[in-house]
Amino acid sequence: MQYRGGFYQGPAGRRDGRVSRAADVIDLPPPAFNLSLLTPFFTKKGLSQDDMITLSGAHTDGFAHCPSFANRLYNYTKKASTDPSMDRNYAAQLRRRCPPRSNNVVPMDPPSPFTFDPSYYRNLLVNRGLFTSDQTLTSTWATAAKVRQLAGNPMLFQRKFAAAMVKMGKIGVLTGRKGEIRRHCRRINRCAVRLEATSCCSTLVCSALLMWRRRERV
Repeated sequence: MQYRGGFYQGPAGRRDGRVSRAADVIDLPPPAFNLSLLTPFFTKKGLSQDDMITLSGAHTDGFAHCPSFANRLYNYTKKASTDPSMDRNYAAQLRRRCPPRSNNVVPMDPPSPFTFDPSYYRNLLVNRGLFTSDQTLTSTWATAAKVRQLAGNPMLFQRKFAAAMVKMGKIGVLTGRKGEIRRHCRRINRCAVRLEATSCCSTLVCSALLMWRRRERV
């Protein structure tokens, strides 16, 4: 399958690590976080609540395993077996795709899981957010207003997402011998040669930049 949309440019030359470790990415917000937990999590990284809502739009692409949201479908509370903030028809569809204790996968954005577009936000406005961390973006008047704004303006979403990605790419930049500027974005250099003069994109934005360049050559 091929993903479509979401082309933007990003700055080159970020130093990336010479190793790839799962432990380096464990500090991520879990899908069960609500707004009061999500906001300070992003704030401590130097990202605003507006950045958080914009970056959450990345869930317009891809798929999720059932256990990551099963808590919203089964035995939610003593009063309700399903999360009441989830559309009932959507919940029923998910239960069919995700029977108890299954590890199946479902699209995070059912209308267009392979297209980078604002349909993720449209899902939230009709209570069809997959994770708690998705649907919680409509839990206050202020955040819901931002969701509505992005849902109705694809160009604004793409501009804000590009800016937020560039901002996120400036977090925790490695220096000196801790990192390197790669000759090829997707591969660690074979030797520890200093490559300050070699321009390459950040691993956070290189895929999007490469897609942009391919489109420019067409």
